[in-house]
Amino acid sequence: MKGLILSGGKGTRLYPITFNRAKQLVPVANKPVLFRVIEAIREAGIDDIGIVIGDTGDEIRQAVGQGERWGVKITYIPQEAPLGLAHAVKISHNFLGDERFVMFLGDNVIQGGISDLIRQFADSAWNSQVVLTPVDQPQHYGVADLDEEGRIRRLVEKPRNPPSNLALVGIYMFDYHIFRAVKAIKPSWRGELEITDAIQWLVEQGLAVHPYIHRGWWIDTGKPIDMLEANNRVLAELSHGNEGYIDRDSKVDHLVTVEQGAEIINSVVRGPAIIGEHARIVNSYVGPFTSIYHHTLVENSEIEHSIVLDHSRIVDVPSRIEDSIIGREVEVTYSPIKPKAFKMTLGDHSRVGLL
Repeated sequence: MKGLILSGGKGTRLYPITFNRAKQLVPVANKPVLFRVIEAIREAGIDDIGIVIGDTGDEIRQAVGQGERWGVKITYIPQEAPLGLAHAVKISHNFLGDERFVMFLGDNVIQGGISDLIRQFADSAWNSQVVLTPVDQPQHYGVADLDEEGRIRRLVEKPRNPPSNLALVGIYMFDYHIFRAVKAIKPSWRGELEITDAIQWLVEQGLAVHPYIHRGWWIDTGKPIDMLEANNRVLAELSHGNEGYIDRDSKVDHLVTVEQGAEIINSVVRGPAIIGEHARIVNSYVGPFTSIYHHTLVENSEIEHSIVLDHSRIVDVPSRIEDSIIGREVEVTYSPIKPKAFKMTLGDHSRVGLL
């Protein structure tokens, strides 16, 4: 089998964080989401992976390279515009050939990986397998309607009146029949070739499309609140350890990861949390469910349930920062008039003085 990762799209729901950065490279627990997807595919035994890229393709190429760090081979497939998931499959035909493949959206995080799914599909005679999971607001997703025997009856993309609460997770397995499907369908009202329409075509042709209902957690990291939730989930499952420096005046519990070169000075850090390489926490408090990325300074400040990206500075902030995503090379400093609380999502290279 081969792997196909979709990493195009503009990530507008994560603006300003993704205004000049690929959304798939925003880190969850200090690791870009795209890296987690590559690892999940590799751990399933697949080492030949295509990545569909768009406007942020150069950044993704630079970050991922040819796949050496994961022991995989990466092939890049440019997509001229975000014309739908089925369009991404269509333009990937030369790379995929007639092999079975797994398609994984590059901004999704799923509990437990996909090894069992890949093994199940590889050992079956199914033409496709789609992963579904119950969600609270199915109208925001592709939704599956199953019959009494648990077979897919129809699929609908972002329906106003969802026929069920089973959303398409963003992990799909196909054989070569999918290429007939993507050629047969027409663009939707959004002007895109919808993968739901392609799978529906497979169903209507009598091909074997197997629904797999995922019972663990799954998060589409498309919005800031989702990114924070994914960070929470992953931090809670990490095996923590210390490879940095913690001075004797600091209190750091066992649920904290301190990466190489990081320093914690006269501070309190409560986990689950992660402090990135060469970050410095000085005279500060870092609370649960916080990820501090590499080369970041937190000094004389308090922060929890937040994500701070690389090369940022949070200094002398008098009130606790919570529920925030702070981009690269951001400065958050103290201004004379004190507020009682701060909540923010800041883009890369921002400069903010708090009043």
